[in-house]
Amino acid sequence: MPAYPLPAPGNDPSSTGQGTSPGSFANPPDIGGPRTFSSPDTPGMPAPSDKTAWDFLPDGWSRDPASGLGVAPEGFEPSTQLEYARLGIITPQMQRVAEREPHLDAEQVRVEVAAGRMVIPANHVHKQYALDPMAIGRASLTKVNANMGASPISSGTDAEVEKLRWAERWGGDTVMDLSTGGDLDTTREAICRASTVPIGTVPIYSMILGKRIEDLDERAILDGIEHQAKQGVDYMTVHAGVLQEHLPMVERRLIGIVSRGGSLLAKWMIHHGKQNPMYTLWEDICQVMRRYDVTFSIGDGLRPGGLADASDLAQLGELEALGELTERAWRQGVQVMVEGPGHVPFDQIEYNMKLQRRLCHGAPFYVLGPLVTDVFPGYDHITSSIGATAAAYHGAAMLCYVTPKEHLGLPKKDDVKQGCVAYKIAAHAADVALGIPGTRDRDDELTKARAALNWEKHFELSFDPDLARAYHDEDLDVDTDFCAMCGHDWCSVRISKEIVQFVSGKDAEYAWDKPKVTAALSAEQRAILEQRGVLSPEELHRLASKTRESMGAAGGDKAACHSDLAEARDAQELQSDAGVGDEPQAP
Repeated sequence: MPAYPLPAPGNDPSSTGQGTSPGSFANPPDIGGPRTFSSPDTPGMPAPSDKTAWDFLPDGWSRDPASGLGVAPEGFEPSTQLEYARLGIITPQMQRVAEREPHLDAEQVRVEVAAGRMVIPANHVHKQYALDPMAIGRASLTKVNANMGASPISSGTDAEVEKLRWAERWGGDTVMDLSTGGDLDTTREAICRASTVPIGTVPIYSMILGKRIEDLDERAILDGIEHQAKQGVDYMTVHAGVLQEHLPMVERRLIGIVSRGGSLLAKWMIHHGKQNPMYTLWEDICQVMRRYDVTFSIGDGLRPGGLADASDLAQLGELEALGELTERAWRQGVQVMVEGPGHVPFDQIEYNMKLQRRLCHGAPFYVLGPLVTDVFPGYDHITSSIGATAAAYHGAAMLCYVTPKEHLGLPKKDDVKQGCVAYKIAAHAADVALGIPGTRDRDDELTKARAALNWEKHFELSFDPDLARAYHDEDLDVDTDFCAMCGHDWCSVRISKEIVQFVSGKDAEYAWDKPKVTAALSAEQRAILEQRGVLSPEELHRLASKTRESMGAAGGDKAACHSDLAEARDAQELQSDAGVGDEPQAP
């Protein structure tokens, strides 16, 4: 048999070494170094930066050459996880992260936080509520964020808290409240108090509520950020990297600026003829963030909104500015992660991830998707999860989910679930590929249950047991030594189990006895089956036609755009009169 290249020894996502797979072909782990868990570089990719947060210490700080720890000015009191880590102090939050990430110990967590390669979003206020601390960084497991929020047209506080619980149930590691309508303050307060996961926001939405973007001033910016910090928000998106010099680069884009924050600030700069106020106020914003230990999620206001605009001069010019802002935040002792695209062709994903790693010195990368095609509205949770797997494998630390409603409307509960599940798949696939120890253990256990045809154990180990059981029982509500896809005579798994020389299916822990009728489906399992295929193609077309007619769009006229705040009330009245929508309207 010819010789084949094998992975590095010990680079195995199976902690028990089960199966016959050679393990991961990713780079060997480098905890404490610039590559942590990383993919091999395709030729021509940017190398990691030779700098870390240690190279951007605040004024008056030094680094002890013997211990490698930071030395702060006399009388200094640490406030952020970054400052504690620099001083060599392991916080309760770092300890909790190590408990939740068994492949890391608390000292490794501290080292990664001190280097700026890991953040622990844990606002001092939120720590007093139900927050369960977690980490975002390429040394840790890939995380998933779920977006939600009330709009001027749909949803409200109760509905958003319900979506929060739903996102937590389906694996959201963090939640961003992107509300632009209703009682924003009440909704944010309720979410912060109820959430066990870190909460993120985009403060500019609240800063301009009831006013024009042109009226935004320095006082409103600082007061708005501090108000949300006091409520317990753990990380904030601030679009400080959209600069005046970038705007001419956007003029020929097919879809301009698709970031709400980015477009608002571009309009402000054009109106006033001045630089982005978020950029010029950066150190003042940092001081507010530091007091509450709010983590920056530096916004990518010039992310591409279509494949045709990906990796252009505007996007990459802003990324360079984000690297500068990262350095400035680290000098103020503030934790930083950086946001990324967007819509990116599959072949450009690795370059985008590794260019960020270089320009932003390893600060965690938090990406939306990216979507790898533009022609599947209604299925963008799938198109984007394909890109998300590649992004995480090549360096992204957190993936912002995309739901089936992306580009189309505000997600409902099932959209939240579909987005979370799609992105848990993407994150888990990347973690296994990177060889993070233990990440394949549950897969191996489910494989053994499947080989033994032990259906109950099979469902128990699956991510969504109700769905798996419901789909199985739809065709065959008896647990047999075959499934309805192949039947008895053609079942390869049953045949492999019968071959004496094979170990397949013979694990005593998963021994299968005899066929038995399964228990009655639960209410949730019955609902899953009832909802399958509930809308035929004809019904979808009928509803679409009905909606167009009721909204006054017949004959080619367009309905009012509910995302335009100036027309929001008219749009809301149109929808109310037409009976469109299945959630309570926002107050």
